[in-house]
Amino acid sequence: MARKTNPAAPSVYRRQLSSRFKELRAEAGLTLTQVSAVVEVSQGSLSRIENGDRGTTPLLAKALLDCYGITDPATREDLLDLVRADAAQRQPWWKKYSAVINTTKYGGYLTLEASAASIRTYELSLIPGLLQTEDHARQVITSMRFDLRPDQIEALVKVRMGRRKLLEGDEALKLWAVIDEAAFHRIDDSATLRGQLEHLLDMMARPNITVQLLPFSAGFHPGLDGPFVIMDFPEPNPGVVWMENGPNSVYFEGADELYRYIDVFDHLRARALNPPETHARLTKLLKENRT
Repeated sequence: MARKTNPAAPSVYRRQLSSRFKELRAEAGLTLTQVSAVVEVSQGSLSRIENGDRGTTPLLAKALLDCYGITDPATREDLLDLVRADAAQRQPWWKKYSAVINTTKYGGYLTLEASAASIRTYELSLIPGLLQTEDHARQVITSMRFDLRPDQIEALVKVRMGRRKLLEGDEALKLWAVIDEAAFHRIDDSATLRGQLEHLLDMMARPNITVQLLPFSAGFHPGLDGPFVIMDFPEPNPGVVWMENGPNSVYFEGADELYRYIDVFDHLRARALNPPETHARLTKLLKENRT
């Protein structure tokens, strides 16, 4: 099981880099100690690069390629492209909010989400962040992060609203959300609930978004353990399961854990109302809150 608590989760490009550097060193028949002596970089730093815990520079990447005897121009350029792409992704659109994001250990999730091709998410008590309205996001963040100043809360609201751009455009993120009915009953402000329901119904009309409501009538189910997010990435990158755990969020990238949560998600969506039934239930709830 590959379980990591480091909030600075590697980008999809860095994960490819770590795999390629391991393969190239193995093919060259070299140990980290031998490579360290040649490129004059500590063995610990090289190990972190191979584990995806840190990025590298084009200069060091070229030195490693020379050490491994890689002379093919196309192979070298492909790997250097990954190095540049990883560096670019370390300068994301939310960088200007880095002070508050670092405080909340949120950056690792954003890095993975930004490079995902599809996301399957289950929420027990909340509307998924990608589907929240601004008013509801502010309500949630204010209530959950009472330790933050008003300006920090507003910064997180702006980040959450900025994330919604991932659901737009020709290469929009595919999102499948199963939401427990409890999430809607936690919204105690009628105006906020109406706005959130209207927004959800609009989003459900998009071809890349599927929403299912898990009703109270489903009884006990495996999702009671807590919410989780399954992220899938372009090949050859393996999927990741992300779980919030207070200040120490964790993600799993081992196949066993990934398949386990895929099974749980499939079980939950089978117990949930199908999309047309969900649309009807949310429409009914909206009408009830307009009266």
